Amino acid sequence: MAKRITIDPITRIEGHLRVDVQVDNNSVTNAWASCTMWRGIENILKGRDPRDAWLFTQRFCGVCTTVHAMASVRAVEDALKLEIPLNAQYIRNLILIAHALHDHIVHFYQLSALDWVDVMQIPKADPAATSKLAESLSPWFRNSRNELKQAQDRVNAVAASGQLGIFANGYWGHPAMRLSPEVNLLAFSHYMQALEYQRKALQIVGILGSKTPHIQNLTPGGVSNAIDLDSQSALNMERLEMIRGLFAEVSRFINEVYLVDVCAVASMYPEWFNIGSGVTNYLAVPDLPLDSRGSSYDLPGGYIGAGGLKSFQTASDDAFRKGVTEDVTHAYYSGDKPLHPWEGETNPQFTGWNGDEKYSWVKAPRFNGDPAQVGPLAQVLIGYTQGHALTKKYVGLAAEKVHAVSGIQLQPAMLHSTLGRHAARAIRAGMLAELAQKHLDLLTNNIAKGDYSVYNAPVFPSHEVEGVGTHEAPRGTLSHWIVIKDEKIKNYQAVVPSTWNASPRDQKNAHGPYEASLLHTPLARPQEPLEVLRTIHSFDPCMACACHTFDPSGNKIAAVNIL
Repeated sequence: MAKRITIDPITRIEGHLRVDVQVDNNSVTNAWASCTMWRGIENILKGRDPRDAWLFTQRFCGVCTTVHAMASVRAVEDALKLEIPLNAQYIRNLILIAHALHDHIVHFYQLSALDWVDVMQIPKADPAATSKLAESLSPWFRNSRNELKQAQDRVNAVAASGQLGIFANGYWGHPAMRLSPEVNLLAFSHYMQALEYQRKALQIVGILGSKTPHIQNLTPGGVSNAIDLDSQSALNMERLEMIRGLFAEVSRFINEVYLVDVCAVASMYPEWFNIGSGVTNYLAVPDLPLDSRGSSYDLPGGYIGAGGLKSFQTASDDAFRKGVTEDVTHAYYSGDKPLHPWEGETNPQFTGWNGDEKYSWVKAPRFNGDPAQVGPLAQVLIGYTQGHALTKKYVGLAAEKVHAVSGIQLQPAMLHSTLGRHAARAIRAGMLAELAQKHLDLLTNNIAKGDYSVYNAPVFPSHEVEGVGTHEAPRGTLSHWIVIKDEKIKNYQAVVPSTWNASPRDQKNAHGPYEASLLHTPLARPQEPLEVLRTIHSFDPCMACACHTFDPSGNKIAAVNIL
């Protein structure tokens, strides 16, 4: 007999997400993804100066601040056809790379690892055997017996206290967890180390962006970083070399720890290359511009659908601009037809959860009328299909590591899965770590030529203009859409990665990517739906970006206890 399981809230994500699954014979037969917050920032922006929009949009989220700031200034620049000085492009690229490296490290270790790692098995591990295993996988210098013993002692102390803290509600002993005690210990040791290396990545964001979260150095037309190689109060060689050193440390962690751990976990749960596929239409936009006009990029974009591969040459490609709509059939907003973001509306119409009608504050973005999955998996598959050299290099490295550990021949088609999303994120992290050094060289070389320019002043026309700013954020394709009239914002819509992936059904009743990925998932213990969490976490949900709470009348909406 079919039963419905409600998981509310999904933890280890940003924001508030509810997932309902219908289970029959220990297999998911239907699913609903529901965001329980409303984002109203778009309405706050109407009538404001477009140059201020990026400061507001950073507040969509406490994690994804930088990406919204960047997409926002790019939207204004696109509307004004404004070119950006090379130094500003490179500084922006370095901030985005550092932010993404931080995000990817945190996602795998702090937000997802405990779906696969049984912390309560760690006291049984032999640190010496764990160190020997680690040395067979990687040359990482912090895999010593002593460091592993220290990590084990931390777990022993927590277990002995009887107060497990953040580990209290894990599904320890679940039959779907089967790593050996030694592998559990190794992964937990890296979990602790990851806290250090994600902080080093954020140091780079802070140096270039003045602070983090909520960077302060952007403006439509460039950046506000003063460049003076002889001044201690400006961006000089000392700071640039400090950034280089931090990137080198983070890069080593990614290549010798993160990528290796993902491949090792994948080799021990090979069936998860066949679970969690869902929507196999993929969308990505090109990013990391290499010129002032944004006509060439280091990362490719495109769309993979039933009609085959379409390549986007620029972030404002007409195919992308014309293809995006948002549907609110099953979302808590008024409206009866899909709208392009430039005509988009954000008018709340809360009715309460009803799986047959409205059940989420997230809209349903569609590309040419179809749902699309966004994120590192989309980026990797699109790049690989296009023959992008850097993508193919890191896909090859991941395949070699998986084969060395388990003998499994990793094929691109296997990436359509829960584990595929984790593998793709690690692959993307490796790519970005390599590109960090390239873009730092581009910046320093351009400065060495005597170019210190960082800003071109925007000029607003008297007529109405439209623009879209895009960024291939850690969670996928992000786009901000702006309409400017009389130098004020007439309309503003943000279509964010988690809106694509967490979308409810549309007017054709097509599932969004979260929902579709859960169908046919086997559950060993339906009362402990660990398998559902594994797949949802593989997307790295950010519901705070997908929608934000705002009541213009100041009325109390709800009282929420955070555990």
